[in-house]
Amino acid sequence: MNRVVHLPKKSREPSVAIALGSGGARGLAHIAILEALDELGVKPVAISGTSIGAIIGAAYAAGIEARHLHAHVLDAMRNGSQVMGKLFKARVGRFADLVLRGAGNPIMLDAEICLDLFWPASVPYTFAELKIPLLVVATDFHNRCEAVFSSGLLAPAVAGSMALPGLIKPVESGGRVLVDGGAVNPLPYDLLFDEADVVVAVDVTFGGGSRKRRVPSPFDSMFGAAQIMQGAITAQKLKSRPPDILVRPAVEQFGVLEFRRAAHIVKSAEAAKDSIKRDLAAHFEAHQSR
Repeated sequence: MNRVVHLPKKSREPSVAIALGSGGARGLAHIAILEALDELGVKPVAISGTSIGAIIGAAYAAGIEARHLHAHVLDAMRNGSQVMGKLFKARVGRFADLVLRGAGNPIMLDAEICLDLFWPASVPYTFAELKIPLLVVATDFHNRCEAVFSSGLLAPAVAGSMALPGLIKPVESGGRVLVDGGAVNPLPYDLLFDEADVVVAVDVTFGGGSRKRRVPSPFDSMFGAAQIMQGAITAQKLKSRPPDILVRPAVEQFGVLEFRRAAHIVKSAEAAKDSIKRDLAAHFEAHQSR
């Protein structure tokens, strides 16, 4: 049960910005943290997101309350056969390409089609139509650098941010080829320091070391290596300059692709809701005493 936390009132309350990190299905925990902000009546002045963080961040920035996002995700993931049907529509390759030509990936997905199939209908076409400013992080593949989007078309930017190599095809946008933003900035809180008084970062890549010492499958190796890399990048960033509030929901037991366990993932983040409420209350009190 969540504790009731009341924030101190002041003529000008400190502004809050939030960064939502990458992490596949684990990132559904972001919804619980956004629910905590809604319950406190705290509206972020800016949001940054990478991969799943960009997907959820864009929907929230569009003005969709976190509780409605929660209900949408549970409804979208409730029927496994319908989910598979949607993913089948989003496939890029064909099995014939692999068998007859030795090229193509029969399970590779088109990210923009996935967004069209799974995003709430009220998510707009452009960044300008969002209710909250949003920064989306992708990786510019050919220039080997971070690409940050805050204007123009929304879907191509978010699609590029979530283009996990080997599973989702790269996205061509603005003359650049974009892949998963987690390769360069899996927890993009550093983009928010000039945007708000209090910067919150939600890290869902932390932990997850397996107790089973079996040899991982090819998929487990690919996604596990990506998680290890992202964790290492985040650890170095935290040493350099941490956010004001770091939230790490207890979702390490979930796999990157376990979206079917959406309800369990969001529920596992309940304790983190209490944590962020207490931390925000402390920061608001400190701000009031200055």
